[in-house]
Amino acid sequence: MWKPNATVAAVIERDGRFLLVEERILGQRKLNQPAGHIEHGESIVAACVRETLEETAHHIRPDALVGVYQWSPPERPELTYLRFTFSGEVIGHAPERVLDDGIEAAVWLTRDEIAARAAEHRSPLLLACIDDYLSGRRYPLDLLRDLDTRPGDAA
Repeated sequence: MWKPNATVAAVIERDGRFLLVEERILGQRKLNQPAGHIEHGESIVAACVRETLEETAHHIRPDALVGVYQWSPPERPELTYLRFTFSGEVIGHAPERVLDDGIEAAVWLTRDEIAARAAEHRSPLLLACIDDYLSGRRYPLDLLRDLDTRPGDAA
């Protein structure tokens, strides 16, 4: 039975640079936004906050939805991702925190530096989300209604 993978990503910009992760995927270095899967019982916004912390050691506060994206890798067309991408700001850093398995580093790069490393992009979603952010796409967080949010959830 087909079902899409629900994921989140964060577009975090500071002084013209974007917070990204360098990660190892099947032995190859890839660039991506901090991103990952929504866990059971977790709100979409809370998933973005958690994934960004786990992958970059940065605490963020999401402030808008940049967009919702659907993508299937060409080599695995049976696999579909639905990505909820948020913008936000860094509100803290925990440099002593160990990053998720496979994450080699959190890096800050300009849009031009990111584009120049296109061969390393984990997916076309990386630049699409940044370009949408730069074009001014922002939707209010209350667009998302989570009727199953658990007590204590961040969203």
